[in-house]
Amino acid sequence: MIKPVSELIAEAQTHCECLDPASAKKIFDENDSVVFLDVREPHEAAESKLEHTINIPRGLLEMKIADVCPDPETPILIHCAAGGRACLAASTLKKMGYNKVSPVTAKYDEIKGTFG
Repeated sequence: MIKPVSELIAEAQTHCECLDPASAKKIFDENDSVVFLDVREPHEAAESKLEHTINIPRGLLEMKIADVCPDPETPILIHCAAGGRACLAASTLKKMGYNKVSPVTAKYDEIKGTFG
């Protein structure tokens, strides 16, 4: 049986501390070493990108994350367009050994409004 993406995302959410934009902003403001990842596709980030984010598309995350975050204890916030890809990416990073990973589970416009 094929698992729908909604089930994969729901499973991923059980492995991560999902944050709303206000909680993510608090962590971002209180920690100088936080890495804020945008896992949308490059064309999405080119249309609108938050100032302090690093764009690594979800499909390249495993291959590129060590270049921007070699320390598994660095806090990592992850966003996408609506929260699904961020949850899947966070779950993957946890499996890779990153310990402080949180997806921001909100629509991009809400995240942009909070971090703008």
